[in-house]
Amino acid sequence: MKLGVFAVLFGNLSFTQMLDKVAGSGLEAVEIGCGGHPGKAHCDPSQLLNDKAALRKFREEVASRGLEISALSVHGNPLHPNDEVSGRDHADFVEAVHLAEELGVSTVNTFSGCPGESDESLHPSWVTCPWPNEYAEVLKWQWEEKVLPYWSRQNEFVKAHGVRAAIEPHPGFVVYNTESCLRLHEGAGEHIGINFDPSHLFWQQMNPIAGIKALAKAGALFHVHAKDTGFDARNMADNGVLDTKPYTEELHRSWIFRTVGYGHGEETWKEILSTLQLVGYDGVVSIEHEDSLMSVEEGFNKAVAFLQQTMIRQRIGEMWWT
Repeated sequence: MKLGVFAVLFGNLSFTQMLDKVAGSGLEAVEIGCGGHPGKAHCDPSQLLNDKAALRKFREEVASRGLEISALSVHGNPLHPNDEVSGRDHADFVEAVHLAEELGVSTVNTFSGCPGESDESLHPSWVTCPWPNEYAEVLKWQWEEKVLPYWSRQNEFVKAHGVRAAIEPHPGFVVYNTESCLRLHEGAGEHIGINFDPSHLFWQQMNPIAGIKALAKAGALFHVHAKDTGFDARNMADNGVLDTKPYTEELHRSWIFRTVGYGHGEETWKEILSTLQLVGYDGVVSIEHEDSLMSVEEGFNKAVAFLQQTMIRQRIGEMWWT
């Protein structure tokens, strides 16, 4: 496995400055946002696809620093009931796939999306319970009429371009846990898999180890994020984990995203990394920073140090054991 970073956290830096920062930190890979929520700070697919010289320079800038691109990311909602939103996010996804093909990048990360409750909806509708019965009916309609038809088409599209789509499970979208991950992979096709982010599973009280094993067994583990989640026991005792307060209200929330090692300790992350190795994952573990209690610089540096040290100790332990 290699250690990389989701470069969106360095959106204030130029493309070359960002690459220098990543390479100088001893990382081996970079995940680049090129549309959707990550934005296009370091990569404009339209420009690169229409300018061969710019595309060649883009590729050379990455390679000259000994880096590889682990994935292009366009996290959006291509199933949004507002045609303007879904059309924009789908177009971003299509461009990212074309760019990935040109760059020789195998994976495009995104969200599954979430439709509304009907064709007349204005906003997405995330169903989390089966009763009253209309919720179960909405969920059935979403999957049968929107989710599987769309992603089955995208499976054929990405396959034709030699690329895979890695869906990041995220509450608020139809794919948010292991069961929904497997449902999409099995229903849409083998080129639709998962960008595994433990932080979104931790706060749902899921075990990432179980998720890694299940997804790997199904051939759906395409890419991995490294991000943690921290909990406030008192707030959880009062309100559970379905917390709708803004992320900026850290003191009052049941959970917040943390830099790796600040939600769960070394033993947990050693087990995650070891399980990835056991199931045969040889891709990139991409650091993602969304810790509102740390600056970008502090969170990034601590994540790099923590994961590098954890990987070193893990390798030493494996050498001793063998």
